[in-house]
Amino acid sequence: MDWSRDRADVVAEDLARYVEERLLAARGTLPLLGRLSSLRKDRALAAMGEAILRAQGEILAANARDMALGRQSGMAAARLDRLRLDSGRIRAMVEGLEAVAAIEDPIGEQIERIMRPNGLSIAKVRVPIGVVAMIYESRPNVTVDAAAIAFKAGSAAVLRGSSDALGSNRALVAAMHQGLAVAGVPSDAIQLLDQGGRDTVGHLITARGLVDLVIPRGGAGLIQYVAEHARVPVVETGVGNCHVYVDCAADLAKARAIVLNAKCQRPSVCNAMETLLVHRDVAERFLPELGAELAEAGVEVRGCPATLRELEGVPGLALCAATDVDWATEYLAPILAVRVVDSVDGAMEHIARYGTRHSEAIVTEDRQAARRFLEGVDAAVVYHNASTRFTDGHEFGFGVEIGISTQVLHARGPMGLRELTSYKYIVEGDGQVRGGRGERPVAGATR
Repeated sequence: MDWSRDRADVVAEDLARYVEERLLAARGTLPLLGRLSSLRKDRALAAMGEAILRAQGEILAANARDMALGRQSGMAAARLDRLRLDSGRIRAMVEGLEAVAAIEDPIGEQIERIMRPNGLSIAKVRVPIGVVAMIYESRPNVTVDAAAIAFKAGSAAVLRGSSDALGSNRALVAAMHQGLAVAGVPSDAIQLLDQGGRDTVGHLITARGLVDLVIPRGGAGLIQYVAEHARVPVVETGVGNCHVYVDCAADLAKARAIVLNAKCQRPSVCNAMETLLVHRDVAERFLPELGAELAEAGVEVRGCPATLRELEGVPGLALCAATDVDWATEYLAPILAVRVVDSVDGAMEHIARYGTRHSEAIVTEDRQAARRFLEGVDAAVVYHNASTRFTDGHEFGFGVEIGISTQVLHARGPMGLRELTSYKYIVEGDGQVRGGRGERPVAGATR
């Protein structure tokens, strides 16, 4: 069947077969991927990077068309920012490939070894997961990051990006396929599902036996849809209603720098701060000066009554009253909710109610308050005197990440190479059999 047709031309009855064919092709590469040496993997990653650089003109042209369609459809500025590619972002993708190549291959690593009294040797060893499906919105860099991590971890990547990045993703995958060909690796190891609509996603996330893990990366609606409808294992990632709490014992200059970085450095990403919590004892000193800097940065503030009183006279600051919806919103935009609280416990209670267990921070010079916050807040990453923007695979030294898990199984926080592996037990014996009251070697077996 010819799957090169435009998405709209694929009729509903073809989609199940289309998805199954792509998944079977991906699974067909697993025996080879599991045997590839670290050297061959790293050479293939380098070849993919070189191919992306050679194809930069085509990739940028495809992205420009995607951007134009996005503007015509009224796409929000934050989403346009995630979609946009330039030479710097392409170079960053290639550097991500190089970073993954530089990380030690986790496959075959012995995690632990147990020697049993009966002589059995039990080794726990890292192995590939298998077929890893990524479903994501807008960001073309995820196409390269996910493919790279899955490949180095010995798995096949099945990629399903959103329709607004279709041209960009096709160009990037075509370049990576060229790199794989140069390295002598089947291109089926990286699959792009570029046909059909939501029904394609439905077939993908219910393909038991063909998909070993699905990772949704995007807005709350996407993640909720996948979590509710999937029949294959899911790792939930990404929704980041992140908080910074400025304590009464904070260094206020340090706090301003952290808050401005967490909100303004790149507002459209999941580790950007969405709500600022300020201790009542420092609100009068801290908020007006911060408000002036937020106004200069073009950030709109939605505040509690105490916040509104402190900020009402700040020139040029867009200011309005916050609602319960604001406390629960991941803006991904230059909008900040601000609330004055009475204590570290008040901050923790707010986070427990409205947070998404992504990244939370306290700014304080009080070690006891910091320890209470670090131990008491339930999130994948909890910070003391640092910006939430560091929740990132690259910043953690993982090279790149396939996503940031906000759940507790099987990985939490930035997911790098090791988080994209499973393990198996290899048990070596010398004739041991299990009896009713214990185990012993078979009679006459040597030990």
